[in-house]
Amino acid sequence: MSTQQYSVTPHTVGNILNWVESNQIAIPEIQRPFVWDASAVRDLLDSLYRGYPVGYLITWQNPSTRLKDGTTAFGKKILIDGQQRVTALMAAIQDIQVINKDYELTRIKIAFNPQTESFEVSNPANKTAKEWLPDISTFFKSSSNLFKITKEYLESNPECDQERVPEALKNLGGILNNQIGVIDLLPNLDINTVTEVFIRVNNSGTKLSQADFAMSKIASNEANGGNLLRKTIDYFCHLSVSPEFLAKIRTVDKAFADEAFFSKIEWASDFVDDIYDPSYTDMLRVAFTSEFGRGKLEDLVALLSGRNFETKAYEEEIVESSFRSLQIGIERFINETNFKNFVMILKSAGFISSDLMSGNNAINMAYIVYLHGRKNKIPSNRLDALVRQWFVMSLLTQRYSGSTESQIDQDIRQINSQGLERYFDAVVNSSMSKSFWESLLPEELVTTSTGSPYWNVFVASQIKAKAEGFLSAHVSVESLVGIKGDIHHLYPKNYLKKQGLSKNKYNQIANYAITESGVNIAIGDKSPGKYFGEVVEQIANGKVKYGEIASKQTLLKNLQIHAIPDDVLEYELDFDDFLEIRRGLMALLIRDYFNSLA
Repeated sequence: MSTQQYSVTPHTVGNILNWVESNQIAIPEIQRPFVWDASAVRDLLDSLYRGYPVGYLITWQNPSTRLKDGTTAFGKKILIDGQQRVTALMAAIQDIQVINKDYELTRIKIAFNPQTESFEVSNPANKTAKEWLPDISTFFKSSSNLFKITKEYLESNPECDQERVPEALKNLGGILNNQIGVIDLLPNLDINTVTEVFIRVNNSGTKLSQADFAMSKIASNEANGGNLLRKTIDYFCHLSVSPEFLAKIRTVDKAFADEAFFSKIEWASDFVDDIYDPSYTDMLRVAFTSEFGRGKLEDLVALLSGRNFETKAYEEEIVESSFRSLQIGIERFINETNFKNFVMILKSAGFISSDLMSGNNAINMAYIVYLHGRKNKIPSNRLDALVRQWFVMSLLTQRYSGSTESQIDQDIRQINSQGLERYFDAVVNSSMSKSFWESLLPEELVTTSTGSPYWNVFVASQIKAKAEGFLSAHVSVESLVGIKGDIHHLYPKNYLKKQGLSKNKYNQIANYAITESGVNIAIGDKSPGKYFGEVVEQIANGKVKYGEIASKQTLLKNLQIHAIPDDVLEYELDFDDFLEIRRGLMALLIRDYFNSLA
């Protein structure tokens, strides 16, 4: 039987709050801001009052580290589960302001009725009603006198039960003596074990990620500026999505607004491109991998704890150097020039809209490649090409869709070992051979999802080539993507449904083309043989009906850029044959596009 790696001890609410207040237990703000509704705070107080269980708290002790003078510093405990409950208690009992979902400072006041022994969120009605204590935090102040409060309440409510009320008020104060079970995890546990414990204890089944644990280590280490670094990460990610958040930082967190970090992120409020809106996980992954040359965030947690991977000991010098390196990585991530140049590179490859992005793993690795190249002074024109091709290669091969961290870890180690250009050539030669373009990629195009990376790359290739929409002479695919134009079924949906074909058949992406609404409406449910015949006819008689196509040359060019075989102008292909032919043409078009990115 394995040795038990934790202890479970009941502690009073009062002791827990005192430990947090004295910083013996750090709340790392994993789930910042405070997300509970005031009614949930009320229910928590009610459960404690009645002696009901309120779940366990889980703390994870930082390992003790060896200081430079040879002495040992004992690790601080970090609250990794129960932050919302403890914050709720601090807000309601200790009159602590919290930051709500809108990042605004607010007070949560809970009222108590000792006659009915019920709790409510404070409101205008119970604030003025004599039978209610409108804010229980005043009851728990050290200066409060239970005898005096009870006497005044009984005088204001002479009709109440003179025995029940004093007992209720005594029980209210007794909340501080009620116990909550605390699970203390030992410092030598790895992240996977800690995560498993969290899942099994946490009734909601929420799973903390390795990035959550990294953020907890960062936020709880004020000595190395972790509290400011955590805010920088959090605020930058929020600004990327909500530019108006800048004003709230200035209002809510004036102390941070005076820090140098603030001046390094405020540019993000004016940056409107949304093709890369990083989460804190994305930022940590990119900053860590590009600066430390490792791809697994559990290694970041270990390094921030001071782990020496060779001796297995924990050293304060490693803590300090890890925080310095992480800060450098974060600053390079949020650097305005770096970030904007990187987004520009993605857009230069045709990815002009967030609708063309299939998740952030490939974007993150592309940014890692960019930052690595900048750090190693690869010429900008060559680096731009490498980033474009790496990003598209990642999408087409789904390189980061499985064991993401292991793949990123392997890639960055090989990049540092072989050099970026040499390793890139090796990856492309092994994963994108002739058989990939002629066999594997056409098979991957057998999908109905317009959110698939293969469709997104195909559309990006058309944008890069400045293609016009299907059967359009003057309206580009780029402009149609910008206004979310129509995706047309080349073999119209209703036409195929009448033939008994299923949704999985007629919604194949090889049956899609981006076009103007007017063209789509004009085609309607017509068979391909009919509407293509009408296009040929309009060229002959000059009576334009579809997208201003007025010459055979323009028509053939339009078909080519949309990977449509020109046989459709002569006769109607069998639908299955059409799909197979077009998938092959799409794959070859994507191949030419990929090569053009160099």
